[in-house]
Amino acid sequence: MKPARSTSVPKAMQATYDAVTALTDAFCRDHLNEEYRDLARAMAAALCRKRPSPLASGQLRTWACGIVYLLGQINFLSDRASEPYMSMANVRAGFGVGESTASGKARVIADALHAHRFDPAWTLRSVAIQSPLMWMAEVNGLLVDLRDMPREVQEVAYEKGLIPYIPADRE
Repeated sequence: MKPARSTSVPKAMQATYDAVTALTDAFCRDHLNEEYRDLARAMAAALCRKRPSPLASGQLRTWACGIVYLLGQINFLSDRASEPYMSMANVRAGFGVGESTASGKARVIADALHAHRFDPAWTLRSVAIQSPLMWMAEVNGLLVDLRDMPREVQEVAYEKGLIPYIPADRE
């Protein structure tokens, strides 16, 4: 599965998508960066395309918080060594959402999208570049760094969603 980056949504969910992304865009503009904004938009769109969409019920600000909260968990936002850095408490406070609500929405989103740490679909490029684990895979019984493999192998790994991009295409 290729990393999800599409922002297309069904017409019935367009207003919901617009409302959620208005909240995530503002938060990312004020506290994070464009990488987070773009991933938050893609995640909101992916949730809008789910049938039934979890965004169809509940307060939109709690879903917006859940999206940023989950992206923060996946990308180590609360690690002081990361840039940008922000505590999860400050993420929740920025949306005016409690801890149990934020973590609950993040769990629902993670389950719906099968999102996890080092998931190429939801990892910031800046994090992926720095993480050697993103590039490790077993090939013929050996653990290898896919950045050092031939392009053909990288293309297969990209198509399967094992790596976020083909390194030669980014140089």
